[in-house]
Amino acid sequence: MSVEAIILAAGQGTRMRSKLPKVLHTLAGKPLVTRLAETTASLDLKGLHVVVGHAADQVSAAVSHLGAQCHFQADQKGTGHAFGIASEHVDNDSILLLMYADSPLIPADVMQQMVDHAQQDKLVMLTVTLDDPTGFGRIVRNDNHQVQAIVEHKDASPEQLAIGEINTGVYALPAKRLKEWLPRLDTNNAQGELYVTDIVEFAVTDGVDIEVVQPQYVEQALGVNDRIQLAELERWYQQFQATELMRNGVQVADPTRIDVRGELTCGQDITIDINCVFEGQVSLGDDVFIGPNCTIKDASVGAGTVIKANSVIEGAVIGEQCDIGPFARLRPGSELANKAKVGNFVETKKTYLGEGSKANHFTYLGDTVVGQGVNIGAGTITCNYDGVNKFQTNIEDGVFVGSNSSLVAPVTIGSGATVGAGSTVTKDVPADSLAVARGKQRNMAAWTKPSKLAK
Repeated sequence: MSVEAIILAAGQGTRMRSKLPKVLHTLAGKPLVTRLAETTASLDLKGLHVVVGHAADQVSAAVSHLGAQCHFQADQKGTGHAFGIASEHVDNDSILLLMYADSPLIPADVMQQMVDHAQQDKLVMLTVTLDDPTGFGRIVRNDNHQVQAIVEHKDASPEQLAIGEINTGVYALPAKRLKEWLPRLDTNNAQGELYVTDIVEFAVTDGVDIEVVQPQYVEQALGVNDRIQLAELERWYQQFQATELMRNGVQVADPTRIDVRGELTCGQDITIDINCVFEGQVSLGDDVFIGPNCTIKDASVGAGTVIKANSVIEGAVIGEQCDIGPFARLRPGSELANKAKVGNFVETKKTYLGEGSKANHFTYLGDTVVGQGVNIGAGTITCNYDGVNKFQTNIEDGVFVGSNSSLVAPVTIGSGATVGAGSTVTKDVPADSLAVARGKQRNMAAWTKPSKLAK
């Protein structure tokens, strides 16, 4: 049977106290709705349906890359109403996953398990067992341990209040069953809304088997209602990721002080110090060391490279045995060959730094190609921008650039050349030449130092 999924993402989420809809708040760097939708799309889906309402255009944009079909819910009339809007666009022969955008951490294998059981014409529920189930609907079972009902907390008897198993509201079932049951929903409740939870009662009445699936961790099924719960779920997820890294051999200095906001791929014997943030797609080769307070985004780092404290790296390709930082910034388009060095307060952008070359301090290299074995002195900048256009600087193999030099692009420094300290180079320098481009020094003996004026 084909599989389709419906994700509810129409609410504002007033308890977030935000202009931004709740489902667009982020967990580990992704909007809640995007995170859940991407996991869901990893299944073999025939259709992904997202019900939108508040800020519909923004929410739709957050799932557009997945080819999701978005359906607008003008009035918020309950979960049954919302699922009903999307169910009009699904095939009768499909198996449906019913989910909520504010529960972003449901694993793909749990979704698949639910779908597999639902193919046997069953209603499959995702439940968890809590130490403190206060406020949640309880799962009531008979003597044969079969699910009989969901009883809301306010309606539960003392015996039912003692039940720890709660309803998450996530279901898998044949589409034809949902379409049979939705017209039977009514608004006979305190909120006057249509609740999809009533389908459990219909399944019992109609003799449809009900099966329960639980995730490995309770947090994987929890939803977010306010910023406190979002922060708690974020911390759990980051701890979970840190634990997985350590299980795979990464030395994490403090698993409570690392944020992985994307996909981090690691080799062997990697060390990550405190307060490091990884965003997007990051890969680390064997024996990489990352010092404290570093941010790395969309970058690959070769084996044996050391990244020292407080460095920021984005969109860079770093070779093996490089030495970076502290306080270095590698901007998009930066590429370091093996054994290159970028030291403290050095910034690169769209720059290639050749093997064994180094810029040790207080340097800016933008739109620059640097050959092998080059030394860039402190305070050097490549002047790549004339206010309108960008130009390239080429520094060939074995060049020595003295401190406090300005290389005004477009310009080429030939192999083996030397640029004297304090030079402003505006013309190409031939190979193996010395370029000195600075005002002539004058020493004046008859000179009087300024003195303070009398008051």
